[in-house]
Amino acid sequence: MAIDLSQQLIQATVQLEQPLGNGTRTVGTGFLIVAPGPDGQPRTVLVTANHVLDKMPGPIAHIGYRVANADGSWTYSPQNLRIRDAQGRELWTHHPSRDVAAISVTAPPAFAKAAIPEDYLASDETFQKYQVGAGDELMALGFPRGLSANQAGFPILRSGRIASYPIAPAKIFPTFLMDFAVFPGNSGGPVFMSEGNRHRADQPAQDVEFIAGLLTQEVELNSERLGIGIVTQAKFIRETVDRVSDPAAPATLAVATEASVSGAKAASAEEAVGPD
Repeated sequence: MAIDLSQQLIQATVQLEQPLGNGTRTVGTGFLIVAPGPDGQPRTVLVTANHVLDKMPGPIAHIGYRVANADGSWTYSPQNLRIRDAQGRELWTHHPSRDVAAISVTAPPAFAKAAIPEDYLASDETFQKYQVGAGDELMALGFPRGLSANQAGFPILRSGRIASYPIAPAKIFPTFLMDFAVFPGNSGGPVFMSEGNRHRADQPAQDVEFIAGLLTQEVELNSERLGIGIVTQAKFIRETVDRVSDPAAPATLAVATEASVSGAKAASAEEAVGPD
C-alpha cells in the first residue's frame, strides 16, 4: 500500500539521547522500520548509525516518542530504551562493515503504525529504475545539535542534492555525498526521495518514494567543514535489519571503505552536547 513517505517518516523519526551526568548529553537520530520477526510476524525495528549507540556509555538511552493530545497539541514523551545488558554487552545489532545499527523496540501503537515498511529501503535496482543520480534532490530528517522543530520533539526536515557520481552499485560505492550541512545530532537520520510526477527519459511520469540511506558523517578538509554529508546506502540498512532476526543473514562487505574525497577526511557527526 502506498504511503506519503515525507509525512510518515516525520512521524517515524525520533531523537535518541543519553545524559552524560555532567550537564551534557549525547544526541543522535533514529527512525522506525517494520520488518518480519523470526516468527514471520511484523515487528518494529529502530535504525540509526552504529556510532550513535556506541558513543552512549550507559545501559539506558532515551527514545523521543511524541503523544497526540485531544486538543490537537502534542506532548514530548521520551521512554527508556535498554541498549546494554547488566554486563555491558551491546543489545543492538550492527552491520559488520558499515556504520549502521538496528534494535527491536516495543513502540507505542501510534509509532508502531507509523513505522516504514522495509520495502521502502532502496536497492541498486531502485536507483536504476528511477534514474537517480548526481544533482537529484533528497530530503533528510534529524535533530542538528539536538534541536527539534518544536516543543513536541518533531525532527527538522531539510534537503540537499546528490553530490557524487556514480552512486551504484552499493557494493562498490557504499556511501555517496550529499550537498548538505551535517551537524552533530544528525547522525542516523533517514535520507529519502519523495517526488511526485517525476519525469525521466523514456519513462512515464510517476511518483517516486524511497529511503536512500542514512546520514553518518560530514566531510572536513584541513579542519574546515565543507557542508557535505556522507550517506550510507539503504542496502546496508536492510542487511542490518535482517540480522536483527538472523545474525547469520548475509551482509555485503563493500569494496570501498569510505566516501572518497581527495585530501578530505570524514568527520563523524557523533554527539550533540547541551544542557540536560
